[in-house]
Amino acid sequence: MSSATIAERHFKAALEQAGAEGVDADTLCRSLLGLVVGQYLQTRSVADVQSELRFLAENCDPDTDFAFMRP
Repeated sequence: MSSATIAERHFKAALEQAGAEGVDADTLCRSLLGLVVGQYLQTRSVADVQSELRFLAENCDPDTDFAFMRP
């Protein structure tokens, strides 16, 4: 099983539980993001984590190819 499959399974379960308990999905996502950043900081530098988040933020539009992709 891939890491993406494991993460997706747990993320869907968290969304379902949040919905059942009346917790807003955005609030849940913010909490999960904070946990991910905290885990990254256990083994990575602040600059590296910032770079990772910046890359994701700059490339989050699903209708736009990554800058390094070629036609």
